[in-house]
Amino acid sequence: MTPRLPRLSRIAARVGVALASACGASVALAAQPVATIPGMPRVVNAANMYSEAGTNHFSPAVAGALPRIYVPNLRGASVSVIDPATYKVIDTFPVGRSPQHVVPAWDLQTLWVTNNSEGRNTGSLTPIDPKTGKPGASIPVDDPYNMYFTPDGKYAIVVAEAHARLDFRDPHTMALKFSVDAPECKGINHADFSIDGRYAIFTCEFGGKLTKIDMINHKVLGYLELAKNGMPQDIRVSPDGKVFYVADMMADGVYLIDGDSFTRIGFIKTGIGTHGEYPSRDGTKLYVANRGSNKVHGPRHGKGSVSVIDFATRKVVTTWPIPGGGSPDMGNVSADGKTLWLSGRFDDVVYAFNTTTGAVRSIKVGAEPHGLAVWPQPGRYSLGHTGIMR
Repeated sequence: MTPRLPRLSRIAARVGVALASACGASVALAAQPVATIPGMPRVVNAANMYSEAGTNHFSPAVAGALPRIYVPNLRGASVSVIDPATYKVIDTFPVGRSPQHVVPAWDLQTLWVTNNSEGRNTGSLTPIDPKTGKPGASIPVDDPYNMYFTPDGKYAIVVAEAHARLDFRDPHTMALKFSVDAPECKGINHADFSIDGRYAIFTCEFGGKLTKIDMINHKVLGYLELAKNGMPQDIRVSPDGKVFYVADMMADGVYLIDGDSFTRIGFIKTGIGTHGEYPSRDGTKLYVANRGSNKVHGPRHGKGSVSVIDFATRKVVTTWPIPGGGSPDMGNVSADGKTLWLSGRFDDVVYAFNTTTGAVRSIKVGAEPHGLAVWPQPGRYSLGHTGIMR
């Protein structure tokens, strides 16, 4: 037996080297850098683009920001401010007509309230200083239903929903630079961006479609019809950037879209009136708000809920109902990942879901709360909406 030990040792050593090489190759393959567009911050983890927006992973840029929940009250023409430590409204201030979303700026220094004035020509953007929680003077802007930022931070993209148009503006002064028309995208409103920043996909609420926008040449690349009677809402990309999850309030579920080929590859049933989508702080789950109604103006105390989708399996792993009914809409996840904050659109409340148990508590706010912002949030920069953090 003794003479055989060296030979076995040599075999084991060779196997170990081979395994180490194979593992190294796998790690190297997984760690292939993402070639981003010029000016866009690099992708730190190609397997999880949300890695830099992980639990309490704050940028120095948010130092001094007050921990607050900013709630735009659509019919109240105001913003309610909630202290997340006490779950109480501590301030309410007027803004422009029909405030839709509170949007963190790319540089994390300003929160913008998008007052689109719903069909009138009196739209505006109201800046909020996150260090004081107070608003500044509003800037007149045509039909700002929602707002995003180019991945390089060069432009703010004001979503002029009524005009089926994207207005590219200076991200600080909001002066108009140029526009991109998307005439087949009726009700253009929500978006997310490819992992490399080359394109964005916007939802077309009143056309049952998506549109793909080139972020380098600033043009429409095409349209994709989901369903003739569909109403696509929020959209969020998977951590690895391969699949876009599109909430559709008529389909009561989420369409899966291959972003690069711009094709539909699947569907996940969730709940009634599927609407908002927010990734967990660890990038493993997607919280999906089901508004409880297929109507644009739904009833109070509907069959609202939150579905939790596992990114790895693309399946719903649990559903959180709202005792007595409700209408969860838009919001985001707390910095520590423990609370999902959502507006209760038809019930004039804000919901705070415990992300471990699904238990929920409600806070009364103004009339028809919509796209609330949780601030500060982890991340290096914001791509807009209620905080698409990277």
